[in-house]
Amino acid sequence: MRVLVVEDEDRLAEAIAHGLRRRAIAVDVVYDGAEALERVAYVEYDVIVLDRDLPELHGDEVCRRLTEAGSLSRVLMLTAAGEVLDRVDGLSLGADDYLTKPFAFTELVARIRTLARRTGPPRAAVLEREGVRLDLAARLVTRQGRPVTLTRKEFAVLAELMRSEVAASARELVARAWDQNVESGTGALRVTITTLRKKLGPPDVIQTVPGIGYRIGGEPS
Repeated sequence: MRVLVVEDEDRLAEAIAHGLRRRAIAVDVVYDGAEALERVAYVEYDVIVLDRDLPELHGDEVCRRLTEAGSLSRVLMLTAAGEVLDRVDGLSLGADDYLTKPFAFTELVARIRTLARRTGPPRAAVLEREGVRLDLAARLVTRQGRPVTLTRKEFAVLAELMRSEVAASARELVARAWDQNVESGTGALRVTITTLRKKLGPPDVIQTVPGIGYRIGGEPS
């Protein structure tokens, strides 16, 4: 899952991003509506957490432009306003959900996950391939019944590999499991794959597909 947080309050934006990253969600943060529209033009997000009361370009206008552009990202609008008419206005502009500040972080996460499930075909809560079992909700992984302890990033990469029926390119994996803070060419993905292989143990279930990327299963390379 990849999420864009659009919030002009620096501390709140970073707190949301930090909390989501702890849950193995890739997060980008911008602080104004114009930058949000620029980012969405070239990055595909599952969910956009959008503050309604943005300065300069209002959140309502951002939401309207996203809808007009045919964006497939789901929009969760945040606002300090709690009146019914305010919520109706936001939803009528194309927002998919609405959350009033202050909010419980657990509710924010639950709403984001619910919206993310609507961006594509239903996703299984438990993924099982090649003797590996990955429970997305509980964030638990086992290999042939043996518990495997993974970091948040390792878990996110493994989940993306297990979802993919074909080889996933390095670019795709980075786009889905990392956020904008990752520097291209750092080898972070390669290191993560190496560590995953060691933790999952033999026989190796993550195969390298030369010139393409990685996949679960298949002939070793």
